[in-house]
Amino acid sequence: MAPSTTSALTLNINGEKHTLSVDHRTTLLDALRERLDLTGTKKGCDQGQCGACTVLIDGRRAVSCLQLAVAAEGREITTIEGVADGDRLHPVQQAFLDLDGFQCGYCTPGQICSALGVIEEHAAGWPSAATEDVRPEAGVPELTAAEIRERMSGNLCRCGAYVSIVQAVAKAARAEEEAI
Repeated sequence: MAPSTTSALTLNINGEKHTLSVDHRTTLLDALRERLDLTGTKKGCDQGQCGACTVLIDGRRAVSCLQLAVAAEGREITTIEGVADGDRLHPVQQAFLDLDGFQCGYCTPGQICSALGVIEEHAAGWPSAATEDVRPEAGVPELTAAEIRERMSGNLCRCGAYVSIVQAVAKAARAEEEAI
């Protein structure tokens, strides 16, 4: 008898458990969009190069087109639908809205999820390729425009809203720091 090519799995998405049966080759992106109707996460290149499908898995950024759904079982998945607190926008979402960090909006869900990861990584003191002093004793680097551009470089915007995106991430990071 041939082994089964499907599995029943439970995905924890935006704080809710979803049980479904999927082919082992189903990506997390396809499970989100086609099986769970969570269409905020966008399919761009389907090769992990554009960032349109960025979600958070256990608080870390991941391109969902390269993540198998079966590998995400038991992990906390946050999509753009789970970022706001009810009708209250998350500070990152509000900053994108306030500073026009989008044009057509197609890449915006992935940009926002990536920005959430960037802000968390920066606050934890993780260096980037743009960080001048990576020694632990140097502390958390300043979140400059160059730092933001480097950290967000995996997310493409075909409209070219990069200046506003960088400003929005900086504004949201400042809001996060002030809230602490």
